[in-house]
Amino acid sequence: MDYQNFFKGALDTLRDQGNYRVFAELERHCGDFPHATSRGLKDGDVTIWCSNDYLGMGQHEEVLGAMHAALDNCGAGAGGTRNISGTTHEHVLLEAELADLHGKEAALLFTSGYVSNWAALGTLGAKIPDCVILSDALNHASMIEGIRHSGAERMIWKHNDLKDLEAKLASLPLERPKLIAFESVYSMDGDMAPIKEICDLADKYNAMTYLDEVHGVGLYGPRGGGVAEREGLMHRLTVIEGTLGKAFGVMGGYIAASAELCDFVRSFASGFIFTTAIPPAVAAGAAASIRHLKTSDTERQQQQAKVAEVRARLDGIGIPHVENPSHIIPVMVGDPHKCKFISDMLLQEHGIYIQPINYPTVPKGTERLRITPSPVHSEADIDALIGAIEDLWGQCQLARMPLAAQ
Repeated sequence: MDYQNFFKGALDTLRDQGNYRVFAELERHCGDFPHATSRGLKDGDVTIWCSNDYLGMGQHEEVLGAMHAALDNCGAGAGGTRNISGTTHEHVLLEAELADLHGKEAALLFTSGYVSNWAALGTLGAKIPDCVILSDALNHASMIEGIRHSGAERMIWKHNDLKDLEAKLASLPLERPKLIAFESVYSMDGDMAPIKEICDLADKYNAMTYLDEVHGVGLYGPRGGGVAEREGLMHRLTVIEGTLGKAFGVMGGYIAASAELCDFVRSFASGFIFTTAIPPAVAAGAAASIRHLKTSDTERQQQQAKVAEVRARLDGIGIPHVENPSHIIPVMVGDPHKCKFISDMLLQEHGIYIQPINYPTVPKGTERLRITPSPVHSEADIDALIGAIEDLWGQCQLARMPLAAQ
């Protein structure tokens, strides 16, 4: 086999389909988010409109101050896995903040949200005898991989379809262990799960619940505990999983649950046991971000206002976007080549960075620009964004929504 030609052919196919991914090299400006310097594809200053640093906390002075202090006090790395010299005081403090955030007895840190899903779901599914995992059809790749890795029987239920979920639960013996895995906010369409109704079904059919709140933590609830906190449902969920790399502005993942469940995962999950711990400075920054957002609602209110404004401005020029109750604005292009062209031209001609979302992240025919307004986008930033999209929409001869229908 000619290995290099095989690799080249696979990459050429991606390019032909319009699905080849090109990284934009960005140098973020400390204290000036969402602005950055682009290097390579376009040299110069750009405005980022697709960051998952939803609230700009990656630039917040309290976060940076905590990280500088921990770096000076503790040095750079954790020193190993949590089992081999890698558990620092900063890790313990952060887990206590996370447990308190979600009203749980304990929390357990991982190196990323992906790893926390893969390790926790993989361990629970593998170690609970005869467990069945019922997974929402639009769950994130990390959840899917964790469920596959577990080797447990899985049932995929139609996205947010309570009737389908109940039918699948009813088909199983009441005494058989079950785990319902779903998300609070789905990152590509921005829709939300019916958490209360899912918890009701879990109670009725003797199932555990596993809620991925990665796109909810920091953004919803009076203390930033997520959609489940906003709806007063955290106590009804068996496991709440989240990330430190989105609204909290740093990196890492975690689960929050009972002390026994967290200890169980800690003791059996290879994805926890055999990987180096996040640096103490990162843990300190995350804890500072969580503490701040527990007491400050300013960032959440400002973000919601900016989201509403961008939606209204898109409506005003007839640009189709998915209506949803979240902070995510999917602008629907529906063609991979045009989606990439618009993304390229936004960067090269307008100094606006929005990465195209194409297959396999979303189904073919639903290609989109995923816009995430933040509290720190200015009125001038919004004006520039709307003007650029209107111009490129016309260049690509894409359909618009009738203004009378708005």
